[in-house]
Amino acid sequence: MDFRPEGPGGDDAREAGKEESREVDGLARRIAVYAARTLLVLFFAPAVIVLIYAAVPPPATPLMLIRLAEGHGLSKSWRPLSEISPNLQRAVITAEDGKFCEHGGFDWEAVDTAIERYKGGGRVLGASTISMQTSKNLFLWPGRTFVRKGGEAYITVWLETFLSKRRILELYLNVIEFGPGIYGAEAAARHYYGVSAASLSHQQAAQLAAVLPNPLKWRPGNNGRAGTISARMNAVAIGKDGPCGR
Repeated sequence: MDFRPEGPGGDDAREAGKEESREVDGLARRIAVYAARTLLVLFFAPAVIVLIYAAVPPPATPLMLIRLAEGHGLSKSWRPLSEISPNLQRAVITAEDGKFCEHGGFDWEAVDTAIERYKGGGRVLGASTISMQTSKNLFLWPGRTFVRKGGEAYITVWLETFLSKRRILELYLNVIEFGPGIYGAEAAARHYYGVSAASLSHQQAAQLAAVLPNPLKWRPGNNGRAGTISARMNAVAIGKDGPCGR
């Protein structure tokens, strides 16, 4: 058995190994810190943007940019809720979210119904509230994946936390898609009827609300949903502070 000392070469090898280990540990720590910071940004960025949108109109939405890239154009013109016909406010609430003023962003009864439909082999439809649709339109992309729906639900919590119902409806009516390249109440009213959003009649508002589930294919005036919406929309009360009084 050889008990001779290793000599300088052995010490150098050990030091080199320790140095390499320290470098690997340092790299792992840097990656972990970077990942943690990225997650924090992703977690809080929607909240910061929602706070900005509490006072500032959004310049554009992901859907607008996607449709523009698809060749649909982009027509929009921001209007405060006070310059959007109460008829249209009633119509979209009737058509899209009858419990808008009552819930905190989620219609749990509709969610349960959608889940049962999905378990039975159907598509997940009918559970998106106006708040959820606003979240989707402001921040996300079109589609029905669970990842996108999860993001939609997460952002909806921030919307309902920081914004009034009046502001949520105002945002919704200014960014929602009413046709290829047509966004918001003002652009839709001008395009389809040649009037301002403030001047939309009861029937015109019902016809516009009727196309919202499929605005790329459906058009006002040839949609059977308009009659049902028209018959029910007067049940939605509109006060000076909007449909929910807040």
